[in-house]
Amino acid sequence: MGVFVFLPLVLPLTAWPVARLAEQRLHPRTATVLLSVVAGVLAVCSMVCLALLMVVGTAQLPGNPLPDGWSDEEVREAVPYDEVAGLLAIPALGAVVAACCRTLWVHLRVRRRAERAVAGLPTSVVVLPDAGPYAYALPGRRGRAGRVVVSTSMLSCLESAERRALFAHERAHLAGRHHRFLLAVQLAARANPFLRPLRTAVIFTAERWADEEAASTIGSRWVTARAIGKAALVSQGAPAVTPAHFAQAGPVPRRVGALLEPAPAVRRWPSVFTAVGLAAWTAAAGTTLSALSSANATVTLFFVLKAATPL
Repeated sequence: MGVFVFLPLVLPLTAWPVARLAEQRLHPRTATVLLSVVAGVLAVCSMVCLALLMVVGTAQLPGNPLPDGWSDEEVREAVPYDEVAGLLAIPALGAVVAACCRTLWVHLRVRRRAERAVAGLPTSVVVLPDAGPYAYALPGRRGRAGRVVVSTSMLSCLESAERRALFAHERAHLAGRHHRFLLAVQLAARANPFLRPLRTAVIFTAERWADEEAASTIGSRWVTARAIGKAALVSQGAPAVTPAHFAQAGPVPRRVGALLEPAPAVRRWPSVFTAVGLAAWTAAAGTTLSALSSANATVTLFFVLKAATPL
């Protein structure tokens, strides 16, 4: 395989064009799902390949407990600079695992703290007496429904119609389970830094998805845009209380600008017979080939190790 064994580590770079196109041209729902899946696939391939590189590299070191067959010439030829790659893969994989574990730990800790704050309150909309302006969607679990949590300070800054837009926006986060997409891309970005642009894009498209659902629910794009702008202004400079991965503000001016334009067409993918569609399909094909190449390099290296393993 030669240097191609390293492809899963760098091929996420090819997903950048489709991230940009999906963020700008696709319906927010389609873009969120597409980019989350692409990020997850590329991250898994990257981590598996990094683990296999570590195994192959350390198999060449004296005194290791790995099978002797993994030190054969055939295995060494599969990975250029096997010893160096193996030694570098050890701290790299350790850093990736530590970063992913920390992200999960922070997510669970903040989620438990948020659940304790609303424990015993049966309503689906929880209004907390707080001087800090905030609003967020708290996902449910263990059979419990999700809740919208908002402070009295935030509600006092909005008019009646704007409040309805705010509640509709947060309920859209719950209905679409946006926290799962956000957590998935957060973990993917920890697994491979080259996937950070996809994380940024999904943060934006998930918010745009909720914005569009809210505008459709209340029947006014202008009121929704005004509610988003006001909420962003009053919460600017305030302490961040929104639970990690549940919802993030994203680029507010771009969101407001998008709401002041006509609603995006609800379609899964633009037509290939348009300039935008051709560019999007080309970028998607490149991303698919990247994922397949990553998987192929990972699987090939796995079978090389399997063939060298004694019975």
